[in-house]
Amino acid sequence: MTERHHIRQQIREARRRLSRTEQQAAAHAIKDRVAATPHLAQAGKVALYLANDGELDPHPLINWYWSQGAQVYLPVLHHFSPGHLMFLRYDPDAQLIANRFGIPEPRLDIRLLLPKQQLDVIYTPLVAFDAAGNRIGMGGGFYDRTLAGWHQGTGPRPVGLAHDCQQLSAIPVDHWDVPLPELLTPGRHWRW
Repeated sequence: MTERHHIRQQIREARRRLSRTEQQAAAHAIKDRVAATPHLAQAGKVALYLANDGELDPHPLINWYWSQGAQVYLPVLHHFSPGHLMFLRYDPDAQLIANRFGIPEPRLDIRLLLPKQQLDVIYTPLVAFDAAGNRIGMGGGFYDRTLAGWHQGTGPRPVGLAHDCQQLSAIPVDHWDVPLPELLTPGRHWRW
């Protein structure tokens, strides 16, 4: 078993152990952090995700962005470019279908598609992170491929969302990993 695989198992189990009350408190704390951070609060086009497997639930944040008049987009597994994500507009009445991983996503409608370069922020889920901004995802590389190039100004700013229990002192890094410039937990706002 690789070290990264072991980390995924350990941290996924830790976040699944969080109670419903802890999950809800964390979700609202993240929303409050974003609302108090001008460059995030003023974003007009944001990509979020729907929580799965104990991930930090962004629903309060999604609702808050809607109340501010922002457009919210969700990741959808790319239909023509395997291993990549595309982003479709998400509204309260959006029809969702389960993708091949069982995660709800908007039904493909080309009229709702937005090129990632037009997003202001991509909020990313993750499994683990360290104090240097490194992240470990679920292992498919979808977000690493999507975020590649953002340092050169060819994409929106990525911001990780996580529970405090997902922090490790250091995580192993591969050459394709894309570190985050910013990450929010209920207890802290990280910037690198």
